[in-house]
Amino acid sequence: MKKQTNGNEGQECPSERARAQLHRALRLLSGKWKGEILWQLVDGKQRFGQLRRAIPDVTQHMLTTQLRDLESEGLVKRTVFPEVPPRVEYALTPLGSTLDQIVCSLVTWSGAHLPEVDAARAAYDAKKGNGNAKADRL
Repeated sequence: MKKQTNGNEGQECPSERARAQLHRALRLLSGKWKGEILWQLVDGKQRFGQLRRAIPDVTQHMLTTQLRDLESEGLVKRTVFPEVPPRVEYALTPLGSTLDQIVCSLVTWSGAHLPEVDAARAAYDAKKGNGNAKADRL
């Protein structure tokens, strides 16, 4: 794909910058469990065990990894309390809280449109002869 310019050599046009920003934003949220972690933290701080119970399919290792990623990106704050045994809480940072509307919008969108996605996927699988495909891949 050829890089677009706006006539000034080496300067990207706004659409190229917007595309790059979109890719960076999507990378922040990519990961099977990041959206659900953010969704759980919208209501307030939670301990690791609470998150683990709220997201039963996630492994301990993957939850730890995804929480570290979100923390490194400035979206989640990890607080360790000097107690025995140690107590650790996770909460959205002010930056992470700005994603609240986006996460809620995705939930609303999914409630309204996932039946259409499922129907389209079933039609596609039927056309391709893939009768064993899962309908709930999302």
